[in-house]
Amino acid sequence: MATETSVTDQEVSEKLKGLELAKRPEQSLTGRAVYWIGVMFAIAHIYFNTLGTWSELYVSAIHFGGFALMCGLMVPMFKGGSEAKQKLGLVLDVLLGIAAIVCALYLIGFEDALYDRGVKFAQWDWVFSVCAIFIALEMARRTTGWFIPCLILAALTYVFWWGKYIDGIFGFAGLSLETLLYRSYFSSEGMFGQIARISWTYVFMFILFGAFLVKSGAGDFIIDLSRCAAGRFVGGPGFVAVLGSGLMGSVSGSSVANTVSTGVITIPLMRKAGFPARFSAGVEAAASTGGQLMPPVMGAGAFIMASYTQISYLDIIAIAALPALLYFLSVGFFVRVEAKRSHAHAVELDTRPIGEVFKEGWHFLLPLVVLVALLIYGFTPTYAAGLSIISVIVSSWLSKNPMGPKAILDALAQGSKNMATTAMLLISVGLVVNVVAMTGIGNTFSLMVTDWASGSLFITLVLVALASLILGMGLPVTAAYIVLATLSAPALYGLMAESRLLDMIVEGTLPEAAKTIFMLVDMEKVALLSAPMAEADARALLDLVPADFKGQLLEQAMAPEVLAMILLSAHMIIFWLSQDSNVTPPVCLTAFAAAAIAKTPPMATGFTAWKVAKGLYIVPLLFAYTNFIGGTAMEVFSIFIFAVFGLYAFVGFMEGYLEGKLNIVLRIICGALAVALLWPHGEVLINLVSAALFAVIFMYSRRFADSEGSAA
Repeated sequence: MATETSVTDQEVSEKLKGLELAKRPEQSLTGRAVYWIGVMFAIAHIYFNTLGTWSELYVSAIHFGGFALMCGLMVPMFKGGSEAKQKLGLVLDVLLGIAAIVCALYLIGFEDALYDRGVKFAQWDWVFSVCAIFIALEMARRTTGWFIPCLILAALTYVFWWGKYIDGIFGFAGLSLETLLYRSYFSSEGMFGQIARISWTYVFMFILFGAFLVKSGAGDFIIDLSRCAAGRFVGGPGFVAVLGSGLMGSVSGSSVANTVSTGVITIPLMRKAGFPARFSAGVEAAASTGGQLMPPVMGAGAFIMASYTQISYLDIIAIAALPALLYFLSVGFFVRVEAKRSHAHAVELDTRPIGEVFKEGWHFLLPLVVLVALLIYGFTPTYAAGLSIISVIVSSWLSKNPMGPKAILDALAQGSKNMATTAMLLISVGLVVNVVAMTGIGNTFSLMVTDWASGSLFITLVLVALASLILGMGLPVTAAYIVLATLSAPALYGLMAESRLLDMIVEGTLPEAAKTIFMLVDMEKVALLSAPMAEADARALLDLVPADFKGQLLEQAMAPEVLAMILLSAHMIIFWLSQDSNVTPPVCLTAFAAAAIAKTPPMATGFTAWKVAKGLYIVPLLFAYTNFIGGTAMEVFSIFIFAVFGLYAFVGFMEGYLEGKLNIVLRIICGALAVALLWPHGEVLINLVSAALFAVIFMYSRRFADSEGSAA
């Protein structure tokens, strides 16, 4: 493809810069100021999260003020223009940052005075609350574009202005502007509420932990280990991309950053091995997207999920590990198939024995061991992250390049820089979440989704997937998850719980306590609950229960831990589907970044990445219809093993290739086997037979390929 290779390295660099925020140079006076502000702010956050006892509202306000200042200094108001315009922009940015700090200090200093007045706004209350919201909107515009500010403005004005002019279920009588500003700025429900608290606790501490790991050299060790472990296989560079991106993503939590940092190594290696350029870029984009599914960081998703579901962070990352592995295996299957089809050859990536590489860098794993051990022992995630940062420094002293004072300061500054844009995003999105809570529009949306789906869980999943794709075109993944979870998680949870309840009624295993709810509805129907019945009859019986009693019925029918796992499944589905905007055209920044490195057409690369990342859509179906989350160890591993076979069969069906080319009959059979292995029928015998048949087809394709002279 001559058009691909004609692109120069300089043009590639320009394309990558186009995907990044325009930032002021780090070596400038402003850049050095950002460095030292970042160092001091990181130290302050470590104190707040370990030894500090300050009010959460006050810390959230300080978090906003400091990162607004950093963000203003890092990301200029004006992109390009004359030198005079740039100087004017710098002055305005400094003033805006100072204003953000003053807004934070005003909240701390005058909150009590507001309550002494009976929550009646004085003149300066109006000024500072409006100013704080404006700064949050402006910083969100700089870091993510116009979509989030417009969404926030639409949400805020809905509360006090145009909501009362809407007829139907979305009509809202309205609140006063004073009430809106109070709840947005002074209360612990708005921009300094739950989402901001998650930002300055879990998210900041783990981003800082990741910055220390990278600075210590752990990133290089991960790449070296991946190249040594996977490089010797046929198509090894592809597996390096999958393994390296997964491991890097587990600590970085950013898909685009993951793509750029690992893709510059893996994509050229894949091309050298014989993989098509577009496929190489697609694999890197898909693998880097999966990095946000990999514990422990999960792109901040695990922390927000823990806050929403009240399930411990440790439990969430433990549960998320196998599904994430399943996703990376699905990407790896595409790599294997393409390696055989393209006759990709082995590339000597690292001739050292894997034991030697591990021996040189084993100490980089110690901080992760410390982190997990502290979490298991019972430390809070933030405290565990703080101690793990110390362990990074100590473990680096076992390497050839121990971290000294300069490296520690660099890591502190880099952690704050990495956090600045994320902090402003989360604080801004908190305004939308507050509006959803104030107006009850979340419940309305959930009822509407349920009504559209007519009680169908599958249609609900399709609607959530479409909503996540649309939101993902304008929102970053974390923001899309927060908004979508706030709006649709109740509906998804309700349908999944009712599906489980319906199974209990069909099987005649409904507990006696739950039957008392039906006594309030129809005494004559209660006797039917003691025996199995047809699904249609069970559905008709369940429909008799008023919506107000459904929650109580679920609590009586199922144990609290079962309901908690159903709720986690709903959030995990939404979180997984929120990732698809990274690899799904028309807006897929991760694929665009990979395309810039591979010198391939961005949109075509996006479609390739979308194909390779099919696990993003298949695995959530397992969350919805099986006990993959919350089941017994035997159930979970059984689902995992058969899903591995099912995903490989699905790849064979999609590609028409395994170890060799499949004819149309075998391709259709692979599709049928994929459905049989992934479908939640609960019949182990069917799964065993299907897995055996797939193994036969796999071996047949291998023998056929050998007879054709293909590389084994």
